[in-house]
Amino acid sequence: MASSYGSLAKEAIVLLDRFRAGRQCLDDFMEEASKDLQNMETVHQKFILDVVSGCIEQTKLLDVVVNVFYGQNGRCLSRGDRSQLVIICYLATFSLDDLGLQRFSNIIKSLDIKKMHTFLTFFFTNLTTWIQDEWNNIYEAAYVEKLWVGPLLRWRPEMDILLDQLAVKISHGIHVKKAHIKTTEPQEFSLTKPKPRPLPVPEVIPLQEKSKPVPDSTYKAPKEMQMIEEIKQKNLQKTEELLYEANMKQFRCVNPQKSEHTKRAMSQIKEGLDSKLKFNSFHSSGNPSSNKTNSWPIKLNSAAILRQGALYDRQVEEELQRMERLVEGALEPSSFLQWQKEMRERDLQEELAKIERRRLEGRISYEEAAMAHTRIMERNQKVAQLKKEETAQLMRSYAEKRMQEEKEIRDLMQQVAEGHKNSKAAKERIQKFKQSIVREVSEQRRELLRQALEEAQAELSRKFEIIREIRAIQSLPHIRVRNFDDTETAGHELLGEMSLVELKERLALLGDAQQTEQQEKREHILEEKQNKKQLLLEQLDTIELHRRALAQAAAIRKEERKSRPFYRQGMTHDETVLALQKKLEEKQQERQRLKQTQSKKAKPSEPTAAHTVRNTGTHNKESLTDTSWEELELSFERHIQKDAPSVVSQTETLKT
Repeated sequence: MASSYGSLAKEAIVLLDRFRAGRQCLDDFMEEASKDLQNMETVHQKFILDVVSGCIEQTKLLDVVVNVFYGQNGRCLSRGDRSQLVIICYLATFSLDDLGLQRFSNIIKSLDIKKMHTFLTFFFTNLTTWIQDEWNNIYEAAYVEKLWVGPLLRWRPEMDILLDQLAVKISHGIHVKKAHIKTTEPQEFSLTKPKPRPLPVPEVIPLQEKSKPVPDSTYKAPKEMQMIEEIKQKNLQKTEELLYEANMKQFRCVNPQKSEHTKRAMSQIKEGLDSKLKFNSFHSSGNPSSNKTNSWPIKLNSAAILRQGALYDRQVEEELQRMERLVEGALEPSSFLQWQKEMRERDLQEELAKIERRRLEGRISYEEAAMAHTRIMERNQKVAQLKKEETAQLMRSYAEKRMQEEKEIRDLMQQVAEGHKNSKAAKERIQKFKQSIVREVSEQRRELLRQALEEAQAELSRKFEIIREIRAIQSLPHIRVRNFDDTETAGHELLGEMSLVELKERLALLGDAQQTEQQEKREHILEEKQNKKQLLLEQLDTIELHRRALAQAAAIRKEERKSRPFYRQGMTHDETVLALQKKLEEKQQERQRLKQTQSKKAKPSEPTAAHTVRNTGTHNKESLTDTSWEELELSFERHIQKDAPSVVSQTETLKT
């Protein structure tokens, strides 16, 4: 009896593999399994069904152990071993007291001993650690400790003995396998030294005749295929026209047109629905007025207006607080600000002089590079002239050599042309034979295509007849008689059951209540909009007032800035700048002299070119210096505006 439990466990493994959790119901699966196991004894049948149903019901607990075991030892296991591990885990956890150690060990030994030893060692080693914690997350801790963990710990000594027996069997099996292995002993080969091969005599390569080119008809499709495609297109066009006529024209057996009375009733219903859609027409506003009441350069939204009004209010509060502090005896920082402004202007003047020095140094380096470039160009022109002479000599010698080679090739081609005349007759005979074969194949193909076309036309006509019959049947009207009373209920005996007339009346009352509620909401929204509009107008007035004050302050500051002396006079007295300007003028004059010498060499008949270049150079120099001073003045102005954020220029106020 105990030895048969191994075969019963294997039957349970096969049944568990057949079960699919998402597709089959447990009860249906167990009924089918009991039908399959009718030939067994009732005890064996009950054991198998209990094990399979228990494994399916306790899937959460068993998956906790098996999934982690697969994660650690998945390389040594296959997916088919999962059912074995699930059943062994179920038997050890839930049925070990009923089975006993002898039957459980027989079931273990009937399976793969090495895998079972590894799994049981893993299970009993981690039972009181993370396995118990995971089971406590699913069930209560006291329940898990009492029913599962406690009995397993009582069986732990017997399980250790069983695991030792399995380890001995595994080691004994490995030693037996190693004892039967026979090693191969290498033996030396008795090889004789091969004789050296004699060098083969080279064969004479015969001259082959020139191959005949492939005819153009090989790569072209036959005309028959083109004709068949044209016939198919025509037939397709005819079928589309017939189908369009069948859809557009009416059948003679029915008359689907609506009567005049029906058309008049439908138009009245449509007009009534359109009139109901005009429920908001009396709330619409007229066209916007074309006269603009304000003259704002930029349209501000409500958020921007409120933000700017809050900013101006905060500035006014700060100014009032400053005045209060001055009245109380605080010091005025105007003298410090004036000194700070003067120091910044002096630093800026030094910075501008430094920038001017860098610009002049860059111009001097540019002039030196330009002179070096002209000298290099002269040297390259001389080298290029020598190269041209050498290449002309080489081209003449190459042309003479090519003429000699062409003459030899022309003589050789004349000799080859005489040999081709003899093979022309054989080529004509082969061409006629191939044409006869192509003619026979084309006739057979044409006959086959004609038969296929006739069969396709017959099938298409049969399908058209079936389509006509189906559409004629579908177009017949369906007469339905309905006797319906609006005042009676449906008779379902529900709590809130009512007739159609009562339902319409209640819906009408509900619609009136909703309409009055919407009207009240609209009035409330209009009142809020009016209050908000008044608040925005007040904020706009305050913003306009502050902007006018800022514009006046900016105009005063601009007048003061115009009355200041330019900083150009301070930079002109810088000695380093004057020395760099003098050096730049000398370099420019030297480059102009080089250009004059080059122009005299190229065009001796034009003596006035140097004078014009000198004039244009001086004019460009003056224009560059003027533009550089203007850029320096603009950068100085931007620097002052950046350092004094409380100052707003007149241009910025006009833009806003």
